[in-house]
Amino acid sequence: MLDRLSPQAPDALLALIRLHAADPREDKIDLGVGVYRTESGATPVFAAIKAAEQVLVDTQDSKSYLGPEGDMGFVNALMPYIFGADPTMGGRISGMQTPGGTGAVRLALALALKAGVKRVHMGVPSWPNHAQILADLGMELAPFDHANPDGTANLDAVLAAINGAGSDEAVLLHACCHNPTGIDYTAEQWAAIAEAFAASGTFPIIDSAYQGLGHGMEEDAAGMRAVLAAVPEAFIAYSCDKNFGQYRDRVGAFYVLAKEQGALDTAFSNANALARAGWSMPPDHGGAAVRIILRDPDMTAQWLAELDDMRARMRGVRDALAKAGTAGRIDLTPLAHQNGLFSMLPVTKEEVAQLREEHGIYMAASGRINIAGLTPGNLPKFIAALAAVAG
Repeated sequence: MLDRLSPQAPDALLALIRLHAADPREDKIDLGVGVYRTESGATPVFAAIKAAEQVLVDTQDSKSYLGPEGDMGFVNALMPYIFGADPTMGGRISGMQTPGGTGAVRLALALALKAGVKRVHMGVPSWPNHAQILADLGMELAPFDHANPDGTANLDAVLAAINGAGSDEAVLLHACCHNPTGIDYTAEQWAAIAEAFAASGTFPIIDSAYQGLGHGMEEDAAGMRAVLAAVPEAFIAYSCDKNFGQYRDRVGAFYVLAKEQGALDTAFSNANALARAGWSMPPDHGGAAVRIILRDPDMTAQWLAELDDMRARMRGVRDALAKAGTAGRIDLTPLAHQNGLFSMLPVTKEEVAQLREEHGIYMAASGRINIAGLTPGNLPKFIAALAAVAG
């Protein structure tokens, strides 16, 4: 039977990780892996998470099943941070826990498919797994350009997608800190997007994977909230991988905004059935730690302070890159106005290979770089290498 299978291309990022690990150069730079790093190159466990985990060690008395909805205390504790002062919007929003943001995106798209959506409009480039999940579900991807050549978001393209979508179509948007470009919609653009969703009736699916890494928890949720305030229905996929440092613990949530409270029961009876068939129940440990943090004012303050430090460090790297001006033909100034972990440089695959082979600088072939891989110690080398290769 196994001889019927065809070999699949290896994951390019995993291959990059192996190449970087095998490189003996002490001054090599890893800009590929999408995790936050400190100036020393570490990806530490948040102190607030450590404190919450100690509470779990001391008080958790069972590892029994929770059910496909997961830890609803975790799901509900997140909601004021995601949705604001009226976190259920009058009883119209509810959610469930998922295995990471990937599980939330998968569940959102699978439920949309079950509800009749066959085609999803999405700005490109995007997180590669978006397209992979759509393909695996047999849904059609309708791409549009996310960004303009000048490093700003392409409002005309997203409005055309929203206004042109049919009744069996949806539009998927990043809430903030766009992966891979770092290019977000402005407040004025979000207002126009919300108005277009309201006027067209097109169904929004919003992926919020980096809240707090752009400008702050409130600021990064503002655009999404504007859309939700304008529409009768929406799906939201949420990840705690980055803003709680819970990468390997797979901590996410899926939320539904319905026209009325009664419609939520039907939506989640279907979502629970999909989750039961997909993963039975989500892993508990990471979500329980987040729940403990968000129920304790001191731990919450500690977590937010750690998040502030992460954001300030990445903003400092962006400002330093922009201050350099240009590196060869590459204009670095737009990076100051972008957000989150990622940005894309207009380099060719050949130049990416040259940076890796001649300078020990590792990045995705697309030109995506992880801003957190840069430090005051390696920034001069990176800018000089980029100038040499893209001169």
